[in-house]
Amino acid sequence: MADPIPLTPPSLLHVALAARCPRCGQGKLFVGLLTVRDRCEVCGLDLTRRQTGDGPVVLVMLLLGTILVGAAFWVEFHLEPPLWVHAVLWPVVGLPLALLLMRPLKAWFVALQYRHETPES
Repeated sequence: MADPIPLTPPSLLHVALAARCPRCGQGKLFVGLLTVRDRCEVCGLDLTRRQTGDGPVVLVMLLLGTILVGAAFWVEFHLEPPLWVHAVLWPVVGLPLALLLMRPLKAWFVALQYRHETPES
């Protein structure tokens, strides 16, 4: 049976996109949509100390807000739709994109915390 903890940790990109354990790269990181598990189901890594706070949320708001506001300006000045089109279009576009970005960014922040934590003494 292979050791669940590899000699080299999985890449941050793999952990973020696959939402896997930052130590073994195999166990699922989340329970549900955005709740971090207490322990990795494969290697047993304690994930209770991994608190991402508002970091992923702020990053999503800044990135997605910039893109959506730019797109809204472009649509307004090039297509000149009625106001109700903006009221319907941007929540329909923005909400799924925000949810799509939150999961990998939160996994990325958890992996960064794991990589850069100080060893316990």
